[in-house]
Amino acid sequence: MMGGYLAETTWAHRLPASLKLALLAALSIGLLPVDDWRVLALALGLVGAAYAGLGRRALGRLWLFRPLLPLLAVIFGLQAYAAGWSYGASAVLRLAVMVLAADLVTMTTTMTALMAAIEPVLRLGRPLGLDPRKIALAVALVLRFVPVLLANWRAREEAWRARSRRRVPLRLVGLFLVETLRLADHVADALDARGYDRPSRNN
Repeated sequence: MMGGYLAETTWAHRLPASLKLALLAALSIGLLPVDDWRVLALALGLVGAAYAGLGRRALGRLWLFRPLLPLLAVIFGLQAYAAGWSYGASAVLRLAVMVLAADLVTMTTTMTALMAAIEPVLRLGRPLGLDPRKIALAVALVLRFVPVLLANWRAREEAWRARSRRRVPLRLVGLFLVETLRLADHVADALDARGYDRPSRNN
């Protein structure tokens, strides 16, 4: 979930959103018990091949993975110290596969399609007073805006590093938070204008 929607027509775009979400869930659950780093490396290679199959723009998005490398290095170090390097490699590879696979789904699926795929499952919570339409919208917004916010922060960080070799100051974090709040206000106003705060007719 590291970038926005890829506005192209590829084989992955043509797959139903429900199928992509189901495959993502199956992949995530299936990789949890796998401890062999070689199997996980193969899975990572297959996900990378899927990116390559979507074209140059999709393959270039792998560069967005760079901000997560320090975190993965810390995870590898801790796991390797506690249980050996192979266990650390497995933990890092598993996380990388899940993140890239999730980004593969979000960049080839529109928000409308995501909502349509999620909402039928959320209808099970209607007897509890939950509004599946609003929850589906919330989930879709999270899937879509987390990559946008990461991209905005990366742009600010790179602009700062191009001007200075000093560490990123807290002031830059504050500006980023202010911009995030403004974006949230704009999104809320747009949703209010489209009537998303009104009770669903299906309730």
